[in-house]
Amino acid sequence: MVNRDRLLKLFLDLARINSPSKSERRVADLLIPQLKSLGYEVYEDDAGAKSDGDTGNIYAYKEGSSKSGARLMLSAHIDTVQPTDGLEPIIGQDGVIRSGGKTILGADDKAGVAAIIEALRVVEEDGVPYRSVQVIFDIAEEIGLVGAKLIPKDSIKADYAYVFDTEKPVASIVVAGPSHENIKAVFTGKAAHAGMKPEAGVNAIVAASKAIANMKIGRIDFETTANVGVIHGGVARNIVPDKVEVLAEARSRNEDKLAAQSRHMVDAFQKGAAEVGASVEIEVQREYNSFRWSPNDPIIKLAASAAQSIGIEPELIEAGGGSDANILNEIGVPTVLIGVGYEGAHSTSEQIAIDDLAKCAEFAVALIRKSAEVS
Repeated sequence: MVNRDRLLKLFLDLARINSPSKSERRVADLLIPQLKSLGYEVYEDDAGAKSDGDTGNIYAYKEGSSKSGARLMLSAHIDTVQPTDGLEPIIGQDGVIRSGGKTILGADDKAGVAAIIEALRVVEEDGVPYRSVQVIFDIAEEIGLVGAKLIPKDSIKADYAYVFDTEKPVASIVVAGPSHENIKAVFTGKAAHAGMKPEAGVNAIVAASKAIANMKIGRIDFETTANVGVIHGGVARNIVPDKVEVLAEARSRNEDKLAAQSRHMVDAFQKGAAEVGASVEIEVQREYNSFRWSPNDPIIKLAASAAQSIGIEPELIEAGGGSDANILNEIGVPTVLIGVGYEGAHSTSEQIAIDDLAKCAEFAVALIRKSAEVS
């Protein structure tokens, strides 16, 4: 049975640690002894060194008493976005945990981490049979799924992987995620004095502006989105700017739609440059690939069965964002994303109800229990 007080203490201890991407050492130092105390074989890889961080991905593995069933992997990331300095969780009379309003809470994804650890404790205390459980707590997820991209395929000892890392409802199952392309456009114009001889210049900011003004961005359709997120350019207001860099992206769960959207954005950048006599260099880079599962796939049926066993009828969700599930599926590990129960991720209004945190841990226990029944 989930120990709510123990679970809450662990989550609060984790939340109070300032651990933005590449600075997860204190979280790792808290978790590793707890995993070892439960009899797990634990090691840390060199992902930190490879990504200029202070911590590697944490791997833990333990064989259970069952000789049959599915081998499970449970995963969550240990970094957070910012701001986090001075974070102090506050528990309201309504049983909801919030930050003080000046920082994030870090439930994304420390609630997932805490739920997994509590589930492992309950499984050992209650003698729940299972074939094997692997846990991976990865780093630097928030800055581009960095830790997951550094997980070697041969380090995975699981038939199915469940990543505890998305918002409400608890135990929702993300059955599809998009492919994602980053688009970088660098406009080159010609510098000139803006007051004395502006006609001698070619304004790179104007070129970029014309391109963006003629670009379809935002919600393109039910499975496709696009955004222009960053613009850098110019050095002074009295100089016609000769360099502008624009960072954009496109995502879709449909590869043909993604290709069409990326082409449209590239065409818009090229036309914007041509219209004012500037040049533009464009790079399109795939960030990650899509995945899709059906309700009849074993990985989905197992998660649904676990949810139903604790009184939840799970929602099957098609997501618009990327996650570690995209990366793990790409290297051949069947993976889905699981709802942890937090709300308002990446904002100072982030929160999670204690009831939802406990329900998430309960689901993780049920998932391990049900895995032993897989034939």
